[in-house]
Amino acid sequence: MKEVDQLLLSNRAWAAEMLHENPEFFNRNINWQRPVFLWIGCSDSRVAPDQMTQSVPGGLFVHRNIANLVYPDDRNLMAVLDYAVNVLEVAHIVICGHYGCGGIQAALDGAPDGAIANWLEHARQVRDDHEAELAGLPEGEQRVNRLVEINVRDQLLHLAGTPAVQAAFAAGKPLLLHGWVYDLRDGHIKPLVRIDRDTVLDEVPKPERVLL
Repeated sequence: MKEVDQLLLSNRAWAAEMLHENPEFFNRNINWQRPVFLWIGCSDSRVAPDQMTQSVPGGLFVHRNIANLVYPDDRNLMAVLDYAVNVLEVAHIVICGHYGCGGIQAALDGAPDGAIANWLEHARQVRDDHEAELAGLPEGEQRVNRLVEINVRDQLLHLAGTPAVQAAFAAGKPLLLHGWVYDLRDGHIKPLVRIDRDTVLDEVPKPERVLL
């Protein structure tokens, strides 16, 4: 229970600090949110989007899952996406992977049977689609991190093809899709690919290798 108590104490300390800095800090978020970004990232506990971008509450609308995958039949993500695009009217959607991703490692190695193995189907498909390039890299960190980069690009293409995004593009909304990767070693986010309404999806190239 010590860990639970510490978490609650930390919350109280944070709330007190925010009020000390700005007495209206919480009042401004009570009635509405107006984020500019929808962030689709990995559930990894080391990758906290609000913290690593110094976003204040209300700045990011966030969805996270193992290996930052986009399934068109994922009703949770599709609801988040629909709300972000059509109600909140975000201007940017980010898919952010991270080097050293355990989900991507499992997709390469073969996850044990069960819910995680089922969830990683899309990641295994990315692995299979790019098998020739991946096979040319040494096993281990280099291969995992290259699949992290390629997976971000392929998931961004899945995202671009969803009805919510296609409708926004057709309506001329100023919506931009970004594929990024986060480096655990230095805390830096590195852009990989960007898609807008004029992008020909079949012509989006694989990203250049960022981590060599």
